[in-house]
Amino acid sequence: MASREDDKTPSSFQIQQQEDPLQPAESPVKKIIMVASIAAGVQFGWALQLSLLTPYVQLLGIPHTWAAFIWLCGPISGMVVQPVVGYHSDRCSSRFGRRRPFIAAGAGLVGIAVFLIGFAADLGHLFGDNFKESLKPRAIAVFVVGFWILDVANNMLQGPCRALLADLSGNNQKRTRTSNALYSFFMAVGNVLGYAAGSFRQMYKIFPFTKTHACDIYCANLKSCFIISIVLLMTLTILALTMVTEIPLSKLSPRKTDNNGDIEEEEGKSAPFLVQMLAALKEMKKPMWVLLLVTCLNWIAWFPFLLFDTDWMGREVYGGKVGEGSQGKMYDLGVRAGSLGLMLNSVVLGFMSLAVEFLARRLGGVKKLWGGVNFLLAVCLALTVLITKLAEAHRRLNGTEALTPPAGIKAGALTIFSVLGIPLAVTYSIPFALASIFSNDSGAGQGLSLGVLNLSIVIPQMVVSVASGPFDQIFGGGNLPAFIVGAISAAASGVLAITMLPSPPPEALTKFAGTGGPH
Repeated sequence: MASREDDKTPSSFQIQQQEDPLQPAESPVKKIIMVASIAAGVQFGWALQLSLLTPYVQLLGIPHTWAAFIWLCGPISGMVVQPVVGYHSDRCSSRFGRRRPFIAAGAGLVGIAVFLIGFAADLGHLFGDNFKESLKPRAIAVFVVGFWILDVANNMLQGPCRALLADLSGNNQKRTRTSNALYSFFMAVGNVLGYAAGSFRQMYKIFPFTKTHACDIYCANLKSCFIISIVLLMTLTILALTMVTEIPLSKLSPRKTDNNGDIEEEEGKSAPFLVQMLAALKEMKKPMWVLLLVTCLNWIAWFPFLLFDTDWMGREVYGGKVGEGSQGKMYDLGVRAGSLGLMLNSVVLGFMSLAVEFLARRLGGVKKLWGGVNFLLAVCLALTVLITKLAEAHRRLNGTEALTPPAGIKAGALTIFSVLGIPLAVTYSIPFALASIFSNDSGAGQGLSLGVLNLSIVIPQMVVSVASGPFDQIFGGGNLPAFIVGAISAAASGVLAITMLPSPPPEALTKFAGTGGPH
């Protein structure tokens, strides 16, 4: 998953640019575009994860109750892998540069992981699974290994990509904002392409070999999407790393290196990442603690929907179940409709991202905007109950358990997906901007404060991943119980944002807007 200076008066937040002695001169915009475009390849695969993988793990035989445990790797790798990779990429003295070796290694690992995930059913059958049985333990083992590698690789890839964009921007703050905006733009492009591919039911016909005895049409579609994902990411990465070169660290600022080629720390100048993070937590002032609390509640609201949105469409809206027969067909149709909803969500997200700063000024501050969209998030999550009950009533009226919902119900569900792009755009920008602003008062640097903020994102994700499946099962299965908890959490987050968050000046947001969201 991915993370994002001295007035001592909490009510006045001054922005102070810090000079980096290792910062190279700014580069042409075309090079920044090439590096930022890697986000499209990463996000294409991430969109496929969100839209297709929860149904896929159930197809392999993992019960819905325990499917969320598979997603634990994201927050774990976000807490461990990204800080470690970021720490060493700052100090890497490779002749290829500081960031490019990590970007290349991350992209290669993504390719391996996606292959394992897409071909899990085939490899499981090769190793002895009976594809006619519902539980396929060897396929599940291959899938889990591939999925965990994928999350580690994504965190390994995205941190150095963002760091390289900062390097290419030099100390030009306008160029830095441009590079962040371009990265966010390509994230939206990758989302749209990924969700569009996930909603296309005939994708497997492009690669006919993907349909096998162990891999049905749904599985073959997912496999085909991941093949396209590998090709896209590798193409963008190779182009970027070929066209954009880095100056080795030794030429930027010659220092002593250890036997592994890493920079030796000067005594008293630096401390390990975890030591710095613990010190930052100890010294944080109230504004930052309030921000962490609001962010934590906000992500408790988001993660149930992000994990189970397409499953909700397949189960509750279309009345389907994973498997064969009419219910299996309805479930597949629902998942495809959910992928279309996620594509619409990404389109709204892209446009809304451009309007966040304008709306913050019009509404009188970022905390009012953030609080307002959190209430909108709560309403949308609560409306999933209404959509579900209407769909159930329609099926009862027609005497069938699985039935395509009428146009009005489907339109209502897709509208929820679309409208949720508005609060998601704010969630992807304002918390990271406020963390950078509040770091002035906490005494921490921007990067470290964003690392601390990341804890308030990954910890809720771990809680939701562990608890949502069993919690839903206690209340009879399905996704609605976790969605209701999310709605309550979103409302609480909105109240705290409006009543307790300090108000930074509107112009402060400009410098840090567009920092993007977590993975």
